[in-house]
Amino acid sequence: MNTAVRNQEPKEVWNHFADLNAVPRPSKKEERVIAFMVAFGKKLNLKTIVDSVGNVIITKPATKGFEDRKTVVMQSHLDMVHQKNTETVFDFDSQGIEMLVEGDWITANGTTLGADNGLGVAAIMAVLSSKSIEHPHLEALFTIDEETGMTGAMGLKGGLLEGTILLNLDTEEDDEIGMGCAGGVDITARRTYTEEEIPSNSSGYSITVKGLNGGHSGMEIHKGLGNANKIMNRVLFDGFTNYGLRISEINGGSLRNAIPRESTAIVSVENASKEAFLFETKALINNIKEEFSTIEPNLSIEINSISLPKKVMDIAVQESFIKSIYAGFNGVYRMSPDIKDLVETSNNIARVIVKEGAIKVGCLTRSSSETNRTDLANSLRSSFELAGFEVAFSGEYPGWQPNVDSEILKIVAALYENLHGEKARVAACHAGLECGILGQNYPSMDMVSFGPTILGAHSPDERASISSTQKFWKFLKEILKNIPKK
Repeated sequence: MNTAVRNQEPKEVWNHFADLNAVPRPSKKEERVIAFMVAFGKKLNLKTIVDSVGNVIITKPATKGFEDRKTVVMQSHLDMVHQKNTETVFDFDSQGIEMLVEGDWITANGTTLGADNGLGVAAIMAVLSSKSIEHPHLEALFTIDEETGMTGAMGLKGGLLEGTILLNLDTEEDDEIGMGCAGGVDITARRTYTEEEIPSNSSGYSITVKGLNGGHSGMEIHKGLGNANKIMNRVLFDGFTNYGLRISEINGGSLRNAIPRESTAIVSVENASKEAFLFETKALINNIKEEFSTIEPNLSIEINSISLPKKVMDIAVQESFIKSIYAGFNGVYRMSPDIKDLVETSNNIARVIVKEGAIKVGCLTRSSSETNRTDLANSLRSSFELAGFEVAFSGEYPGWQPNVDSEILKIVAALYENLHGEKARVAACHAGLECGILGQNYPSMDMVSFGPTILGAHSPDERASISSTQKFWKFLKEILKNIPKK
């Protein structure tokens, strides 16, 4: 299955990508991929170290004639988002990604592909293993845990790197050069509830929301894609308000940085109201599907009869919980007033779990403005605290402030125009690149971000363009040849 991928051009990149994708590498479980990268560096007889948090740094001397150029740090992250379709049988902890070639695209068999950021890693590996590519002194930085907290970048100590230029290979549109990014904060709301017995004259139902596109909760938040947690809450709110629906369990969403694709709930309704409940809810479902028909054509909302659950949430907590999710902001909060078409501030209600007397709601709030991120975070905190939740902020990371006078930005932008006869889009992005964090301990580092076109990141629809990867590879090699002198 992966042989066809290895035969694509540039083979040096796709072969390293296939090797990497054979190694399970979920966030916070990077031991195997760390060992893989260490073995790779040592096999090339290059200086290879693992820092105190697990980042891998491989150093390669400059090629002949490039010894007087500035040292370059090439950086990508080792971990990948793990998402799969409901019907896909796959164990991310033990299996390598099964890849497919579909026209100009590399995709995976019902799972995320790991091109985010595996193609960046593979490109760096290709440079390190090459005997012909011209380049200055290189420090290859492979960070861990980018997708679930950026703890690798946060834990990288000052003084480990000598480079003054950083090439971050984690942008997902090949005509874009990144010069800034959003910061973020995780918001977790928790509370407990008393479980109550269900009246015997009730019926049990499962409600399932599925078939949504999902995707990157930063880069795709502006598209208005369906959020399974918000859609499920809408159905539950209507059933509770009009027909006394009671909640037993909810399991919605998965990762904080992925727009939720699926949610399931187990509920009960008294028999006297069940016919009206089913009729009304099916009408509501049709309305919701009609609203999303253009952008979410595969949206499915199903109600099925099941055995009556044993317990439900006490009614007072249930009411405040449902209303807090309804009030909780989701989507684009503010567009940038300074950069056209850039989302400044957003929130993703990523995870909702209700089970056995405990509720947990997880959000990721992003912004390129520290003050507006705090404003939205406090708005969410207020919504949940008014409903009796305890709210915690964690995993906060800074944004990367744009520097329009960056020397490497000007060089890279000019090279792009020379190669392609048109200007690149120089922009900040609404995603959490590690550049902002790395800049804290390396404040003099001149940084830029770029990469091949990857669509559907953080979802099983993730796919990477073959032709775009060829374009990216040529661009990267040209940049390395044009690094300025010290």
